[in-house]
Amino acid sequence: MFVNSVMRDPRGFRNAVFLGLTLSFLGLGLLLGVTHTSGDGRMLAVVSVALLPVLGLVALVTFLILNGMTMLRKEGRTVANLLSLACGVGIIALLLLLVAALVARHHVLTALAAASVLVVCYLAFLFFCYLTYGFLYRRMPIRRPPDFVVILGAGLMGGKRVSPLLASRLERGRAVYEALDPQFGPMLIVSGGKGTDERLSEAEAMANYLVESGFPADRILKEDQSSTTEENLLFSAALMRENRPEGYRCVVVTNDFHSYRAALIARDLGVPAQVVGSPTAAYFLPSATIREFIAVFVRYWKVNVPICAFLAAPSLVMLAR
Repeated sequence: MFVNSVMRDPRGFRNAVFLGLTLSFLGLGLLLGVTHTSGDGRMLAVVSVALLPVLGLVALVTFLILNGMTMLRKEGRTVANLLSLACGVGIIALLLLLVAALVARHHVLTALAAASVLVVCYLAFLFFCYLTYGFLYRRMPIRRPPDFVVILGAGLMGGKRVSPLLASRLERGRAVYEALDPQFGPMLIVSGGKGTDERLSEAEAMANYLVESGFPADRILKEDQSSTTEENLLFSAALMRENRPEGYRCVVVTNDFHSYRAALIARDLGVPAQVVGSPTAAYFLPSATIREFIAVFVRYWKVNVPICAFLAAPSLVMLAR
């Protein structure tokens, strides 16, 4: 099912779910296989089941809290920069709730703990799916030579200068463009509007950066009205249809942590795009990835919210009684 789904469209979120299920069943199958052996194999399985989840949880919480502190120190105090720290603290709070429920044996605490664990397990599984398939998607080769390379904008420094994060996208976009055959006349689109705190549009700053570093100005198209990823893709698609009304293919360039969500949006909008990612500073990735996952979860809330409600319902009914 996973292979068939990827062959049909590598951008769908069901690909991530199928991959997550495949890896989960593979892990369970290997574990069961080891437990049916004798001697050292069985002992190894018992030790793994007993210790790995505990050690993994301790390592995860420690990493999230330390990364959150690094984000606050380097990027400032914003909600987005608090995400990894908040997740680490949230896991600790959930563990404390479980301990309190076990010690007190109070029906209210037990019901809340049970509902919280089931919902968090579902979120953890989805995040695992998103993380593993996003990693795989970013490494897929470009299938067909595109007619356009679209570089998505990001905030400017001082309202007019390209930031290191945006420069990474531009350099990746240039590399993709230069790998194309020039006889087919590919074009590069820089996409990004003018924010309230910016002196010029992101598209203008991106074009200036490329031209100043030797990129041919006559191969650049500017989309300078967008303010979201959806608008980046929609307005760029309008430019591409205008230049190639007979049909087009494109590669969209963004940062690696944003690439899979951008691919999901392109699929939902009907834009025939493959998305590739540029490198991002390692310390920035955890919070950025969590933010992207939250955005994907909210994007498909019509599926996710009912599932969370279904998982929590039995415990909440017990609480009501």
